[in-house]
Amino acid sequence: MPDSPDAPKSLRDPAVLDARRAMADAPHVRPLRSLAQRIAAESGAEVPDPDPLDGGVEARLLLLLETPGPSIGRTGFVSRDNATGTAANLFRFLNEAGIARRDTLIWNAVPWVIHAPGALNRAPRRSEAAAAAPYLAPLLALLPRLAVVVPAGRFAREASAPLATLRPDLPVVPIPHPSPTYVCTAPSVRERILAGLRQAATHLAEAP
Repeated sequence: MPDSPDAPKSLRDPAVLDARRAMADAPHVRPLRSLAQRIAAESGAEVPDPDPLDGGVEARLLLLLETPGPSIGRTGFVSRDNATGTAANLFRFLNEAGIARRDTLIWNAVPWVIHAPGALNRAPRRSEAAAAAPYLAPLLALLPRLAVVVPAGRFAREASAPLATLRPDLPVVPIPHPSPTYVCTAPSVRERILAGLRQAATHLAEAP
């Protein structure tokens, strides 16, 4: 394994990717991987696995993105180490906010790939959010230490609305989506992302 596998875009290195795949069935991610496989079977679409370098079922922060992008097939993981601008931004923002990697789980509000093979990325639809909503409860059931949820972007924020009923005690701290296209629109976007993540870090520090 290369010396520094925990780095932005590191999963583009075949050796790092092979090492990560060898960890994919580790005990702390196995239940989440089983849930991903169940969702894939029921949706008829690909669902990427959680990154085993993250916290898995021990995670205290759930970061909800929108949906896996077309590039997810290159690795099969939802990961801050994927070779995309969004993942690299997320890696840097989480580090800058002082959030430990093992405290986090990255998931998607619509956990399956919605894009036709070879198609460009598109925004998920409300009907897809409604179809994904029933999977929030089994996801939460696998996260007994969860202390805060961070939905990234408007769609993820709206898709996380059922959390108010499922876990009314759980703080939800929305942030802007970390895609380079959006982050580059104004300096305030970066500041809002970091402010939200630092607020989430405070919830982690205050949690029992």
